Amino acid sequence: MLDDKALDTILREARSQNGWQDKPVSDAQLHAVYDLMKWGPTSANSSPARIVWVRTPEGKEKLRPALSEGNTEKTMTAPVVAIIAYDTQFYELLPQLFPHNPDAINWFKGPAAAAVAATTAFRNGTLQGAYLMIAARALGLDCGPMSGFDNAKVDAAFFPDGRFKANFLCGIGYGNPAKLFDRSPRLRFDEACTLA
Repeated sequence: MLDDKALDTILREARSQNGWQDKPVSDAQLHAVYDLMKWGPTSANSSPARIVWVRTPEGKEKLRPALSEGNTEKTMTAPVVAIIAYDTQFYELLPQLFPHNPDAINWFKGPAAAAVAATTAFRNGTLQGAYLMIAARALGLDCGPMSGFDNAKVDAAFFPDGRFKANFLCGIGYGNPAKLFDRSPRLRFDEACTLA
């Protein structure tokens, strides 16, 4: 079992960042985040998440037109902004990722399975985005997840062939404590859970 310090780092004391210190994040750190997050479970090991690590001024300018006004400054000043997307044709890699069942590709392939494939891609890509944040926090980085952006504009700018779809954005770096809001409350167990 993890100790309290580790639990505080990844969840209890971790915050959604709204501002950043001027401190770089290296490519090696991004590799380390991915190499940790990839072990999180997904349905049939489908692993549909696809990530664009936006870290150059040119990349951020490409992203800027899609951002809501409230998210522009914190996105443009983040050392890295991850576009967490999902592959709508993730199932094409199932022979590699789920080799003990060669027929798994057919669970998602074809018009009759389109809705199941879309739900599977979105659900499991979202899970992988959460794993990314936990991995980044575990490795000493801060995160600022965002959904305030125009999906169609991000997709047009970064995924013009239409195969990948943006899910959410996440600033990654070293947060500026002065930019944090007061901690918002969470629901109690009895407000959110039922024992059946």
